[in-house]
Amino acid sequence: MKTIRDVPSGVDDPTVDLLAHFSAATLELNPSIGTQELSRRLTARATQMLGARAAVLALATPSHWHIAALSGPAIRWNNEVQARLANRFAELASAPWAELRAASASALLGNDLAEAVGWRQLVLARLPGSDDRSLGLLCLADVAIRLSGSQSQLLQALASHASVSFENVRMIERIEQSRKRWVEDFDAISDFILVHDENGKVLRLNRALADLLKVRPTEAIGWDVGTLELLSTPPARKCSFCRNADAAQEEITHQARGRTYLISTSRIHSEEGDSRTIHVLKDITDKRDAERRYRRERDFNRNILNNTQSMILVLDTAGLISYSNRRCAEAGYSEQELLGQSLAGFVPATRRSSFLEALDRTLAGDAVELEIPLSRGSRPVGQFSISLSPMRDEQGNINSIVVVMADITDAVDLQAKLMHTEKMAALGQLVSGVAHEVNNPLAAIVGFTDLLIENPRVPEDAKQDLQIILHEAQRTRNIVQNLLSFARQMPEQHEPVQLNSVMRQTLKLRAYEFSSQGIEVIENYDEHLPLLVGDPHQLQQVFLNVLNNAYDAVQESGRAGKIEITTSHRAGQLEISFRDSGPGISHPDRIFDPFFTTKAVGKGTGLGLSICYGIVRSHRGDIVARNNADGPGCTFTIRLPTAKSPVELLAAEAAG
Repeated sequence: MKTIRDVPSGVDDPTVDLLAHFSAATLELNPSIGTQELSRRLTARATQMLGARAAVLALATPSHWHIAALSGPAIRWNNEVQARLANRFAELASAPWAELRAASASALLGNDLAEAVGWRQLVLARLPGSDDRSLGLLCLADVAIRLSGSQSQLLQALASHASVSFENVRMIERIEQSRKRWVEDFDAISDFILVHDENGKVLRLNRALADLLKVRPTEAIGWDVGTLELLSTPPARKCSFCRNADAAQEEITHQARGRTYLISTSRIHSEEGDSRTIHVLKDITDKRDAERRYRRERDFNRNILNNTQSMILVLDTAGLISYSNRRCAEAGYSEQELLGQSLAGFVPATRRSSFLEALDRTLAGDAVELEIPLSRGSRPVGQFSISLSPMRDEQGNINSIVVVMADITDAVDLQAKLMHTEKMAALGQLVSGVAHEVNNPLAAIVGFTDLLIENPRVPEDAKQDLQIILHEAQRTRNIVQNLLSFARQMPEQHEPVQLNSVMRQTLKLRAYEFSSQGIEVIENYDEHLPLLVGDPHQLQQVFLNVLNNAYDAVQESGRAGKIEITTSHRAGQLEISFRDSGPGISHPDRIFDPFFTTKAVGKGTGLGLSICYGIVRSHRGDIVARNNADGPGCTFTIRLPTAKSPVELLAAEAAG
């Protein structure tokens, strides 16, 4: 199946409109609006961006997939159609394919379901999750414009942005559920809890205490705390448990009914100047059980901080780290590396002054947000989005700084790679134009050289030189024709293909570089290969990309380079392997991932092998890479099916 990623990119007027819609969408897809409204806005905006006839958003839950939003004629579907479509999207999301996919509705949904929904062509955008599982699938039906590479990248970026928004929505919903559960937990605690204000008026008591006092929890609100008979002990003062009103916290023990209680008192002062006193009466007769309950209550806030997805640090006024949450450890920063260290020390020297300036502004009372590089231990320096907020004590003085950080390295790298991809696309167009210009004078050279050779008045020794000129000019013209053939934007074709011929033609494009750099190329071709049905231009693109990677690998090794190309035929499949003597593959499990590259910045986009993977899969084939077990280097193996029958070959010839 051909993916949108394979469509050539370019910048045109539709792209400008898409950029405008994309910018508006990033503002609209706010996590605070909730899942339902977020789903509705996403389908509506995607429909406007691409002029789609309809849009459907399917989301995954731990147990099943469901249709979250519909736009266009799709809103009239019944529940049965929606359920069938959700199940089909779940199947499609479980299969390996690129982030975007375009095909006919019948090919993706099956004839029955495609007829039921009334669609012709579909564009699918995967919503990737942070745990490598799909959050959902955005389906656009009968898109009005033809997507280019850059436009498909924008659609993919919209899907990625929506994924982040949905994950944030779910986090917000989990926090809200946590708050509600906290209220339920408050009432479920078997210990007695009493909250009163500075005037001794009851603000809150939990259900256990209410049951003891034989009142409803809300009935006692506003009562004078001195009127309550706590644990059957008459109060000696306004509140018998408030021993030191000036202390923020205090603990006392209390005997009643043959049980021993630990009474923990906390006083909270708000910015408005009022205060609240909280008494927690714990039965410590069974000391082990009491300690367990007490530690659940004290660690409540820490658990919230440790379960958030953001990295959170607390700095003192000197900029030293005094606290780090669990997310920092999961990101690779141990407590030993952080606690007591200056956060400015993690910032490269070239940007440290900017960070220190932001720190000073925060200590002056401002909340500051910035993007800045930070050291990540053994990993390369990463780019982080950082929010600095001042934290004040009861008197309003700033005593620490809360730092919320998010690693945005991948997003920054993606932006850089997208810009590089656009640059390479423009370069391809330039090469095509130059090749056309070179071809015109070459035609004149070949023509006039032919005339001179046929002229009887030209001496024979001169004709020998002219033969050399003619031969080299024709060779140059063949090279230019190969460049034009490779650079030309052509629709996908299906025709009979001789694998060895395509391989030899591709090798001519790099023959000069291999020879000039002393790289030995060994060709082991089975000359009796059957034909296959495919697109020779796309296959040439695959072979050239693999050759380019092999060339770069042997150049990097510093040893005498060698590339061995072998073709063979077995069990109805054609196999072509490229074995090089380079350093091997450092991450063989990620070699075909989009935008993944081990090359230096500016030397690779990370798209080449992912495009090769898509082309080979669209030819019903397979491509794998492995490090050589018997020596240095690696081997890329491509397997393609042969033509199934003479009828298939005849059909391909007629189509070509």
